[in-house]
Amino acid sequence: MPSLKDIRGRIGSVRNIAQITRAMEMVAASRMKRAQDAILAARPYSDELRAALSRVAAVVGEEIDPLLARRPVRRVGLVVITTDRGLVGALNANAIRTTLRYVSERADEVDSEVSLITVGRKGRDALRRSGIPIAAHFAQLGTKPSFSDITPLARLIVDDFLEGTYDEIDLVYSSFVSTLVQRPEVKQLLPIARPTQESGEEENDEYLFEPSPEAVLSRLLPHFVAIDIYRAVLENNASEQSA
Repeated sequence: MPSLKDIRGRIGSVRNIAQITRAMEMVAASRMKRAQDAILAARPYSDELRAALSRVAAVVGEEIDPLLARRPVRRVGLVVITTDRGLVGALNANAIRTTLRYVSERADEVDSEVSLITVGRKGRDALRRSGIPIAAHFAQLGTKPSFSDITPLARLIVDDFLEGTYDEIDLVYSSFVSTLVQRPEVKQLLPIARPTQESGEEENDEYLFEPSPEAVLSRLLPHFVAIDIYRAVLENNASEQSA
């Protein structure tokens, strides 16, 4: 039978563990709030950039920029964003399952090959075991990813598309819906879908473009790709902290 001293020692240990747990809970809550605030702040900028792009694209001809060019799809690049760490429930499993389903559907298409670009160690490790070729890997974006952190990834994607390495580049990530709901999403990055103005938007003849609509578009499109990737990273980060 344990002595009174042993029992007091165990009570002290439980109290210490409770203090550590409360401190971890406060840190986790702070990270979750910061991640959620980051994506909620980024969404309006991304939406307004898409609206600006639609106004410029409406006054230029088709195939004015190579990032808009569509060609027969034989090689597909798939960017898969997961986490570097575990303890996130089914978040990574759902993203990986969505990726495998995507690759299986693409395999049914004639002459369609898929290569992966992974962001996050969990996705890389799981997909490596599946035998799908991984062309590049990015990790350690941290709990506060900045726009400069994804610049190398965006540059790689744009360069690979322009050089013809891939005919299409898509993106898999976990979209933040709420603290309790995170949903895997598949989104096409390149070629950029030609934006169209919605009814009620301002007409293009009210705008003057300098030096030209084509020049403005050529500067906007690569930035738009980077912003789309950054938004996906923030969505995934908010989903990770919530999960």
